Amino acid sequence: MQRNGWAPFGAIPFVTTAIAGPFLSGSLEYPVFLALIVYGAVILSFLGGIQWGLSIATSREVNSDDASFRRLGISVLPTLIGWLALLVAPPVGIVILAIAFGLLLIVDLEASRKGEAPAWYPSLRWPLTVTVIASLLAVAFA
Repeated sequence: MQRNGWAPFGAIPFVTTAIAGPFLSGSLEYPVFLALIVYGAVILSFLGGIQWGLSIATSREVNSDDASFRRLGISVLPTLIGWLALLVAPPVGIVILAIAFGLLLIVDLEASRKGEAPAWYPSLRWPLTVTVIASLLAVAFA
């Protein structure tokens, strides 16, 4: 069974903004880049929610209370980082998001390695995260 059939569609706003970015000028540039930051912050928050869910799901199993508490704390950070990205100018906010997506990928890969996330999860996260980071950086440095 394919578990990630719809997932690539989540990258469409990132990719289309990266493609359109060089062609935007004047009054269109800022709102489009702001929309990208807002979407990135929402998706980052969603990924933090996945961490929250994984923490709760595994807390009844072998994890200690300390490990569960640590993962719950980590799960809130993507939302806070996304919020921070919304508060700064678009080029800086976009770079903050790119870094956060990369760091969260590392957290997700480690969770899979430890058996705290499904074994198939890295095969979903790798290509999407690379696409998102490349798109964000293309927009930020265009």
